[in-house]
Formats: sequence, C-alpha cells, structure tokens
Amino acid sequence: MTRPVSVEDYRRLARRRLPRLLSDYIEGGALSESALNRNIDDFKDIHLRQRVLTGVEHVSLKTNILGVDLAMPVVLAPIGLTGMFARRGEVQAARAAKAAGITMFNSSMAICDIREVSKAAGPVWYQLYLMRDRLHMKALLERVWATGCTVLAFTVDVGVPGERQREHRRGMTGDLSFGGQVMRALDGLSHPQWLWDVYLHGRPHSFGNMAEAFDNDGGFAAFWTWARGAMQVAMTPDDIAWIRENWPGKLVIKGIIDPEDARRAVDAGADGVVVSNHGGRQLDSAISGIKALPAVAEAIGDRATVLMDGGVRTGEDVVRALALGAKGCLIGRAWVYGLAARGEPGVAHVLELFRKQMVTTLTLSGCDDVNKISRDMLA
Repeated sequence: MTRPVSVEDYRRLARRRLPRLLSDYIEGGALSESALNRNIDDFKDIHLRQRVLTGVEHVSLKTNILGVDLAMPVVLAPIGLTGMFARRGEVQAARAAKAAGITMFNSSMAICDIREVSKAAGPVWYQLYLMRDRLHMKALLERVWATGCTVLAFTVDVGVPGERQREHRRGMTGDLSFGGQVMRALDGLSHPQWLWDVYLHGRPHSFGNMAEAFDNDGGFAAFWTWARGAMQVAMTPDDIAWIRENWPGKLVIKGIIDPEDARRAVDAGADGVVVSNHGGRQLDSAISGIKALPAVAEAIGDRATVLMDGGVRTGEDVVRALALGAKGCLIGRAWVYGLAARGEPGVAHVLELFRKQMVTTLTLSGCDDVNKISRDMLA
C-alpha cells in the first residue's frame, strides 16, 4: 500500500496485521450492523456552507473541554483491550495524544491500567463501567483520582452486551471449549508479527484496571464471562448520584441518545454527556449519534457539556458535529486502526489528518475559530 492518507487506509493496514478475532472485535457491531453503518452514513447527509470572500487565512482549533485546554476538539475514545492491538497499546496512544495536545479516555477494560498510562504520558481521562461491588468501585475511583485524572466518563449503555455476531463466531464471548481455544490459537499463529510483538512481548493478559478484581488467567473468554456477572445491569439516576458523591472531578455520562435520558443525567449531577450508541455495538435499531445530537443538545442547553462519538472518520465530521451542538468529538475506531497498523506513529498520523482536515474545512467554510462554529455553518 502507498502511504496512508485516511482512516480507511489505516483500517486496511490494521486488518492485514491483526488476527481475525481482533479485527472483528474492533470492526463489528450488533446483529446486522445497521446502527454501525448509520453512524457513518448519516454524516453524509449533513452539508456545510462553502463560503468565499471571507478573508479567512489562519484558523484556531484551540478549545477548552471540561476545564482542560486542548489543541483541537478531539479526544481519543475509550476502547477496551487496545493493548492487544499493539504492544502496550494504551501507552502508545496516550503518548501520541499528548504530543498532539489532546488527551484520551483510558478504558475500564484496558490492558494497560491508568497508573501505567499516566506515568508514561501524564494524566489522562478515565472511562468507568459500573460493577456490583461498591467497595471495589470506591477503591478504583480513588486510585484513578490519585493519578491526576480530572474527567470521568460513566458508560451507561452496556448493562448487557449487544449481540455482536462477529465476536460469537470467533469464540470471543465465553467459548471455553477445546475447539474455541484451537481456533483462537490458529488465528494468532497465522499472524506471526503480531504474535511476536504483542502477544509474546506485550504482556497483554493483565486486563489492566480490572486486574485487582479479576484474578483469573483464563484469557478473553474467561474475562468476558466474569465481566458479565460482575457488571451491574440495571442502572438509574441514583447510580449517577452515587458516583457523583464518590468522584470529585468532572463527570460525563456516556451512551446517551435520548433527550429525556440526557436531562435525567444532568439532573443527577452530570457535568456533561457523550451522545453515543456505543459505536453501533449495542442496539442495532438505535439512532446514530450524529442524528441524536441536535435534540440532546437542545434538551441540555447550557446546563452541561455535550460531546458525541460514533462514525467520526474525518476532521470535517468533527466540524459537522460541532455545528449541530457538540463541544467536541470522541474518536474510537479511527485511532485504533492507526495504532494497530503502526503503533504510536500511526495514532499520531491519524490525529494530524484530523487536524489538517479541520483547518481545511473551517477555512473553506469561512470560519477562523473552532469556538465560533454554529448552526449558521450548515447548508
């Protein structure tokens, strides 16, 4: 392949390098994957006004989100097990984010826990799944705060995992049979570069932030089986209030696509929401994040910060989302493709692509500052 110039180029490179189990894990969605595809396709219906004679020459992308200054309104979304995509993958991604002047969310299901990541790249943000064991939750929140983390994203849309058929086919969701183990072993052996670099030398078996709660070394299948029993299924605004009482920093609720849920989250003490259908991995008939965004932003108004994710593949997509009411965007698959293909340099290049595309888009739209983006820019 020639030099990659898009997220799609990095996706193809990542598929070559990764075992099929991992590429299906990151690329797959629920059931027919309609929600996953809508996340991308719905951006195509949003058109920006192309403006000329505006005198725009220099563009500023600097912004402040949840009290943190960022070089552009982009944050690396939390993606579980990314330490399986490259050696100590979360550390590499965090370094690339820091160099680009932004930050990342360290996932509850990361291979590298937040202590390792923050030691290597400075404070990052953290994404929380709610576990039934409240003592473990309190200890985890204290540990996260001690690293210098100031922003916590509480994910509320994965009380029960979606029906992701690709993962079932690859034996990733609880298949402890001999046949399942053989299938996964052959998959790894057929990708020797990944096997040597990541599996044998990347220590990808600790399950990071969950290691102190999960003490089984049974691999993927055993971990997912444990997680399903340990995670709390039913959630209410009372759970948000409990986290608010035990977390001194900023709190955002991730996985909101309904305006009423957004209002209830803010009423319970949230400082912001992430409009998201979990990358199309939960409810296959769910509306896309970008379609849900305007109604959620209107419901919240100025009471809290609105972020969004799902289907964001270019800097132009980020501008579209900001024009519809978001303060910033989380990118997920985009940075993981870069990580899987080329490690830290791959993530750095993906972020540089986003930066250049945002500058170009704003220049052609006659806007010189990302903080001036409004619905007036929509055609």
